[in-house]
Amino acid sequence: MSAEAHSFGLLSPVILLAAAVIAVPIFKRIGLGSVLGYLTAGLIIGPFGFAFFSDSTSILHIAELGIVMYLFLIGLEMKPSHLWSLRREIFGLGTLQIILCSLALLGVGLAFGFSWQIAFIGATGFVLTSTAIVMQLLGDRGDTNKPRGQKIVAILLFEDLLIVPLLAIVAFMSPDSVVESVSSRWQSIGIGIVAIVGLIVAGYWLLNPLFRILAASKAREVMTAAALLVVLGAALLMQVSGLSMAMGAFLAGVLLSESTFRHQIEADIEPFRGILLGLFFLGVGMSLNLSVVANNWQLIISAVLAMMTAKALMIYVVARITKTSHPDALDRALLMAQGGEFAFVLFAAATSAHVIDETIKSNLTAIVVLSMVLTPVVGIIFKKLYKPNQQQNLDGIDVANGLSGNVLIIGFGRFGQVMSQSLLASTVDVTIIDSDIKMIKNAEKIGFKVYYGDGARLDILHASGAGNAQAIAVCVDDKDAANQIVTLIKHEFPFAKVLVRAYDREHSLHLVKADVDFQIRETFESALLFGEATLKAAGVSQTEASNITQEIREREKIRFEMEVSADDLYASLGVRYNNTTSKTTKTLIEPKQDGDI
Repeated sequence: MSAEAHSFGLLSPVILLAAAVIAVPIFKRIGLGSVLGYLTAGLIIGPFGFAFFSDSTSILHIAELGIVMYLFLIGLEMKPSHLWSLRREIFGLGTLQIILCSLALLGVGLAFGFSWQIAFIGATGFVLTSTAIVMQLLGDRGDTNKPRGQKIVAILLFEDLLIVPLLAIVAFMSPDSVVESVSSRWQSIGIGIVAIVGLIVAGYWLLNPLFRILAASKAREVMTAAALLVVLGAALLMQVSGLSMAMGAFLAGVLLSESTFRHQIEADIEPFRGILLGLFFLGVGMSLNLSVVANNWQLIISAVLAMMTAKALMIYVVARITKTSHPDALDRALLMAQGGEFAFVLFAAATSAHVIDETIKSNLTAIVVLSMVLTPVVGIIFKKLYKPNQQQNLDGIDVANGLSGNVLIIGFGRFGQVMSQSLLASTVDVTIIDSDIKMIKNAEKIGFKVYYGDGARLDILHASGAGNAQAIAVCVDDKDAANQIVTLIKHEFPFAKVLVRAYDREHSLHLVKADVDFQIRETFESALLFGEATLKAAGVSQTEASNITQEIREREKIRFEMEVSADDLYASLGVRYNNTTSKTTKTLIEPKQDGDI
């Protein structure tokens, strides 16, 4: 390979990364959001800006994988039971919104003088909301798992599934295509059903054993490769079967939502999802053909405003009909008023089928892209002008999916198993992670749900719900690992209560200085109780044995507090504390012995 070719090959990703790195922080700093930053950066470096790239379509094809991975991660959050609880929102609310919005948008197209075929393609393309933009905005606001966010997610899922029947309708609308025979049509349906069943069977019976073997190998890069293989393999299976890649990825995520390895998989996929989704927004910005906008600006601008208004109005009406509060209905209407990425797929299919020509396709594409660009801007203006009531209506959706509990337990060895009993017997939501595959497998046999994950990794902590946990219990048996985890938690999740299993007195002192909320030496209390039982076995009365135990407990508390105070004092003087330097202190604090608890 020549030096020039090699230089050119490196230049493209460098420009893409530089555009994102420069634009996104600026736009977030001025309050316009990351999505608008990506879109603007794509417009600047695209064919109609500085023309660093001449073909935005190829970038969009690659970047569609970002949407695929996004839907996979959404699937991971949707346990089958939780998904079933959303069935009314997915099929009821989603169907009503699609029907009313499609009719309104079809009316807008006919009012602009288009034929019913063009108006239908434009309406059905625009009715498919941008999953990427809406999910990004929901994530930025922290609304994804809130009731109003869950309703929007349910509608988006239904819209994503619509791309399959819409593509079939476009094929039937083709004026010169050969209509499929009944047998071939049934064959296509059969292939799709077989693909879905095959994916479900593989997800249920094969994926957990596969990840268990890979986790036992302790090769992190192989686990990452396997996670990517699952996502892309599921998407490919659906694509070759004539279905949506996004649908395959979502189904794979749902199948793995109950998996022991879901947190590990989520942490491994997240960086790829973020990069590819950013690339998608860059590609959308590049695809805005400014020459088309300039030549047809009156039509495009008026169509964008008319279609966004009509869609937002219908979304608001549907939301109010289904008893959503005014602020949430208005918020949903503005958030979902744009066209989406699947519109590009539909427009390309309609062009290939000769339902629309290239000029119409360019105009429709420009309308959708402009609506996507305007959505973050409209949201910002709405936020500035109107302060909706933040009190959420909790009726209709149970957002608790069991994966982001009020308590996160890290480490499920002997100590973790015992301490978890009271939590599991209560109404507290508990998430447990551990990196020992054999222990996890044994725990499953006796009814415990333990997820695979290394608590010393920040991405695993995020994926395990540490950001939502009220308390995090560190129960690992390695004090160095415990210290590392505590440091991460105190820095990244300062509002969570931190409770830690200490190895010995020295470790307890370290944890106190680390400002944990509670620490206990792993063998201290059990040794005291063992001693009390021995006293009773030696003939000492129950009362006397209990009093002696309590006295030792109180004396140890005083000794420990004195050590903490002495360490603090000597540290302030720049002198290392030695507990044998004072005769007075030595009467209360004996020199530390090996194995001191």
